[in-house]
Amino acid sequence: MRILFVSNGPTEDAIGARIARELGQEILALPLVGKGKAYEGIAREILGPRQEMPSGGFTLGSWQNLFADLRAGFLKMTLRQWQAARSSQVDAAVVVGDAYALTVGLWGAKGSPVYHVNPLVSAHYLEGTSPWELLLDWGGSDFTPYERLLHRSVKAVFVRDQKSLERLRGLGVRHAYWYGSFAMDLLPPPERDLTPLLGDGPLLALLPGTRGDERFSLPLMLEASLHLPLTPAVAWAKGWESLPPLPGWHRQEESPGALRLTKEGKTAWILQGAFSAILHRSAIALATAGTASEQAAGLGIPIVGFPTPGPQYTRAFARRQKRLLGPALRLVQPDPQHIAAEALLLLHSKEVYAQASQAGKSRIGPPGGILGAARHIQSCLEGFRIS
Repeated sequence: MRILFVSNGPTEDAIGARIARELGQEILALPLVGKGKAYEGIAREILGPRQEMPSGGFTLGSWQNLFADLRAGFLKMTLRQWQAARSSQVDAAVVVGDAYALTVGLWGAKGSPVYHVNPLVSAHYLEGTSPWELLLDWGGSDFTPYERLLHRSVKAVFVRDQKSLERLRGLGVRHAYWYGSFAMDLLPPPERDLTPLLGDGPLLALLPGTRGDERFSLPLMLEASLHLPLTPAVAWAKGWESLPPLPGWHRQEESPGALRLTKEGKTAWILQGAFSAILHRSAIALATAGTASEQAAGLGIPIVGFPTPGPQYTRAFARRQKRLLGPALRLVQPDPQHIAAEALLLLHSKEVYAQASQAGKSRIGPPGGILGAARHIQSCLEGFRIS
């Protein structure tokens, strides 16, 4: 069978690519945000312009993001994506993303079976939110009437957590399913043993993100680490040339993918290709990241976060993630002293630490969402083929 995958974001691409690999069918991929590199080697063809926008996919995150994307050709890119979807000839479609992505997927499927994987909306986002916040982020915090209308045209909807399953079924979507966390499925085993390089003590994970916020947040995290009794380790997904200025820190490349920083007698490490290895060794995380923060919380690692000027981890995004993670995430002002003080509170209070750790595990949930969705879709497609 030929299946169209539509997804709108790097994490959504990664989830889609994993499901596609499990299905083992002929895959056409249409990434709506960025280049969709996760589909390379899995999809027979990656459709669309595959164009990077200045906002990194957060077009509506601010007026600045919107205007920057419009100047970069956002409308032309969007038109080409809709044309690519419509011109595809497929037997089914799998959409990983929000209601907009689902609209594109239904347009491209042209009546063929469609399956919706929504790793974005969580019923936890509704906790403690004001009517104004809900209005500003309605489609990201709850299943809107428009999305539920679209769900009438799909065969199954897969959600990210148990509470969201209860919410969506309570809203009348009986063909909603939950099999586990998508985010935890994307977390690989530790890539390597860090002991020869970092010793065997607990680490302080620094997760500045990959969407541009790291230019602001990484220097603050490193300054905060000077006041903490843990070895800081930065999970870095880019090249060394992309590092922001780090005033006062002396840099030395110890080995390929390992950069040692020193300042005032403190040693910190910036490591490439070691995200999971760092997380599995960490007691606390300082984070201005999306999925990476959720994965840390899912492992029971308390997080200290702070807002950035953007493009992703803005004050509104940080508050939204706080509603998702609850006590697992402690938000502070973007100041090294405040960041360090909150981390020290977690280290010195067993009760506060345990509450944060348990909250992260329970809210994110166990792995299993990707494989569960893939098996469900495969079973349905086999039923269509037999009939």
